Amino acid sequence: MTTPKQNPMAWKYCGDQIKRWREQAGVTREQLCLASSYDYESVRSMEAGRRKPSLKLLTVADELCNARGMLLGATDFLKPEKFPTYSQGYTDAESRAIAIQWYEGLLIPGLLQTEEYARELLSHSCPPLDDETVDARVAARLQRQERLHRSLTVMFSFVIYEAALRSMVGGRSCMKHQLHHLLELGKLRNVSVQVLPVGRGAYQGLGGSLILLESPEHDHFAYIEGQETGVLYADPDKVSVLTRRHGMISQQALSADGSMEFVRQVAEEL
Repeated sequence: MTTPKQNPMAWKYCGDQIKRWREQAGVTREQLCLASSYDYESVRSMEAGRRKPSLKLLTVADELCNARGMLLGATDFLKPEKFPTYSQGYTDAESRAIAIQWYEGLLIPGLLQTEEYARELLSHSCPPLDDETVDARVAARLQRQERLHRSLTVMFSFVIYEAALRSMVGGRSCMKHQLHHLLELGKLRNVSVQVLPVGRGAYQGLGGSLILLESPEHDHFAYIEGQETGVLYADPDKVSVLTRRHGMISQQALSADGSMEFVRQVAEEL
């Protein structure tokens, strides 16, 4: 299933090219339907850009219209985006950061998610994402996590609200695996994982997730994200406010050792 937010201009351009090549070659839409085994409405929707032109249709149209690879060249422009558009500024900054401080209230932070946990979340997006996009975004999330192990001089600090540990994403087995994964990552020398228990009075943590970044040039950024929105702040005054807020949250959290014991107990309860 597709959504209208995914590369609409690329869909329209590639669909228009199929139509132009088809008409120039004197191939009717009915002939293209027969050769590609698509129904008439599907081909018309792909030519109009309402539906993403498939690799199968591009391959058949390229051969039928003697396009000599010109239509197949469109496939690179139809690949799904690895990240939502609103978060791409953040992911670029994250890839260069020398220090990341992340607070998350309802979900396990993306850099700490297992593949199963990430796939469960992305597979239940609303509106639904097509399978290709889910696969691309899961792969991108796992690729981001490589820095935890590869860049041991980069400091990663995570504070996770207790609710995120107890939300049954994917069921008991998925969550148990996820919690054990947190325990393993907490052993890395450049990774700190803390838990903010419910009832500790850190009301600033109820406002949503918050990420602080430091660049190699020692510039400081703050990122906050909501439903379909994400803002990366560079303004010193705004970053200062969010840094102090993060500090208050961190002060209320358990120590790293206490947090690991807390995670271990939650896992044993599953």
